Amino acid sequence: MRSRWIKLTLGLYLSLVLIACSNKAPESTDTNQPATSTTNTAKPKAAAVSVVVPAGTVVTVRLGQALGSKISTPGETFAATLASPVTVGGNTVIPIGANASGIVVDAKPLGKFKGAATLDLKLTSINVNGADHNVETSALIRTAKGKGKRTATMIGGGAGLGALIGGLAGGGKGAAIGAVAGAGAGTAGTVFTGNKDVVLPAESALSFRLNQPLELR
Repeated sequence: MRSRWIKLTLGLYLSLVLIACSNKAPESTDTNQPATSTTNTAKPKAAAVSVVVPAGTVVTVRLGQALGSKISTPGETFAATLASPVTVGGNTVIPIGANASGIVVDAKPLGKFKGAATLDLKLTSINVNGADHNVETSALIRTAKGKGKRTATMIGGGAGLGALIGGLAGGGKGAAIGAVAGAGAGTAGTVFTGNKDVVLPAESALSFRLNQPLELR
C-alpha cells in the first residue's frame, strides 16, 4: 500500500513538472536576424553650386520708363528688364525678362547749367531667381549741346562702356534710336531723340559693362 502511494505521488510530481516546462516561452536563439537601427540616416544636402559672371560681361536692359536730362533727377532710381540673356560657358545664367534696376547719377538740362545737357546712368542690381544681386557697372553718359549736336560719351577709357543699342520694343515697330559700341576712348555717335535735351524713351535698350564679377548661387 505504501509503495503504491509513493508511485502516485511521484507520477503527480512528474506531471506537474512536464506541464510547467511546456508552458515556459522558448527563448530565441536566432542570431541571424539583423538588428533594428533607430539612427537617422538622412542623406546630406548637396552644396549649392555658384556661377560667376566675369567682369567685362555686357548686360543689356530695356527701360521701364522714360529718362532724360530734363525729366530725371540725380539719385532717382529706374526699373528695367533684361533685353537679352546673360550666358556663361554657353549656358544661360540670367534669362531675358529678369528684373533690374539702376540709378540716375547725374541729370542736367540744357540752358540751366553751363555746357551741354547731360544724363548719367548706372545699373545697380539684377534679380535672379527671386534674389537681388548688386552690380557695379560702367556709366552710361549722354550729352546734348543743342539742335543737331547730339553726342554719346563713354567713360573709363578702353574699359568703360555705356552704349544705347536698341530702338523701341513692339515686334520691330517704332523708330530706331541708334547704336554705339566699342571699347575705344572717345567713341561717340548720335544715339537719342530730342532737339536740345537728352531723352531716352521707355523701352529703350541700354547696354552696361560689368566692372566686377557677379556671383550667382
